Amino acid sequence: MKIRNYFLIAVGGAVIGAASGFALRSLDARQPANPVSPVQVVKEVDQLPTFAYRDLEGKLRDSREFAHKIVVLNFWATWCPPCRKETPEFVALQETFGDSVQFIGIAIDDAEPVREFAATYDMNYPVLLGDVDAVALSRRLGNRYEGLPFTVVAERGGNLVLRHAGGLERSQLEPLLRELTTPG
Repeated sequence: MKIRNYFLIAVGGAVIGAASGFALRSLDARQPANPVSPVQVVKEVDQLPTFAYRDLEGKLRDSREFAHKIVVLNFWATWCPPCRKETPEFVALQETFGDSVQFIGIAIDDAEPVREFAATYDMNYPVLLGDVDAVALSRRLGNRYEGLPFTVVAERGGNLVLRHAGGLERSQLEPLLRELTTPG
């Protein structure tokens, strides 16, 4: 009798596993193989919420001061290896797109290591000190696992056009910024 019960449990588990696999494959089949552009995929769904955090000098910085620019909002920490890798590329891109694009770094970290990091990497964009609310903001923006780094891009007016978990390279981000800064 016990062998039969184990056999039924095993068969039931196999059926459930097969059904789950089939369902996941069906969901994947509905996703477009090559979305046209990250702008078209995300543009209609989210808006960058208003937020305010203190910068390294203690000044409260409000996101509304950047509403006239394309915003690249990056959640990061000094102890995060991909954050260390992408920061110099963000500094270079801020230099390239300075008048049209505003990078903003929200550090989920303590103030002193962030100050040292910002000086070491010669960060040329606002560095804000995040807290528990900043983690919640990243989650609302799509960072389901609260991992770092996490970056979103919002066009002028706040419509989100990109969400990216993990490190970003210049070659991944620059084409989108060029597209967003091109008139017409």
